[in-house]
Amino acid sequence: MLKVFDELTTAFRRHYGVLSEEQYKHIAVKYTTLLEDSDTIFILLQASGYPIEKYEDGRYRLETYFTPYQEQRYCVIDIETNGSKPGTSQVIEIGAVMIQQGKVIDRLETFVECAFLPEYITKITGIEPEDLKCAPTRREALIKLRHFMGNAVFVAHNANFDYSFLTASFERFGLGGIGNPKLCTIDLARRTFESERYGLAYLINLLEIETATHHRAFSDAVCAAKVMEKSFETLPEYVKTTDDLLRFSTSSKKERRVKKEKN
Repeated sequence: MLKVFDELTTAFRRHYGVLSEEQYKHIAVKYTTLLEDSDTIFILLQASGYPIEKYEDGRYRLETYFTPYQEQRYCVIDIETNGSKPGTSQVIEIGAVMIQQGKVIDRLETFVECAFLPEYITKITGIEPEDLKCAPTRREALIKLRHFMGNAVFVAHNANFDYSFLTASFERFGLGGIGNPKLCTIDLARRTFESERYGLAYLINLLEIETATHHRAFSDAVCAAKVMEKSFETLPEYVKTTDDLLRFSTSSKKERRVKKEKN
């Protein structure tokens, strides 16, 4: 499904956030390996967290293209794992905060059942094998996270790791991919404020974030949310919608200069 997420987003941006029924169907059928019709694919897209809606006249709309970034819901996530590769490792802890208009409106924190916890992971995180014995199963924890995320923007510090690890985990348990738009707080921070380094531990000290317990999922999610809020303070004026923000976070210096000159 990753291909259809990317192709739809590209098409929506090309057509100012709205696609005709024919344009949508062409992409939905062409870029998925599913045998379902385009209406069923639409349901799957929404279930995966992709922010797509359908008008009564049959047109489709990308919600993030129109939503002011201040009003957007952001699901800031961090995970702890017992290894670096999802094929041979698993999630052992999930922490997430839902942010809207600068406020925490919901939170999720859970251990995940795990039979094998390397000693070095315990040393890094402080998580003990006993913490995981009676925890929710992987499937239960992932379903809980899927419901929690809804169609919010997926935010994480070094988001590629969390996003790809969770996507592989979701797919492994038949929960589909993650269609939520992705925002990396490292990318955003690099474009909005100066720092010698942008690792989370360094930024916790730089921004004087209190009550932080590094390498614990919920605490790191809260810290990443505070890094995001710090970045919001110095966004350029041309960043108005959520889609503007997402594109800004991955833009080059040249693209930002051109945007600034136009505005």
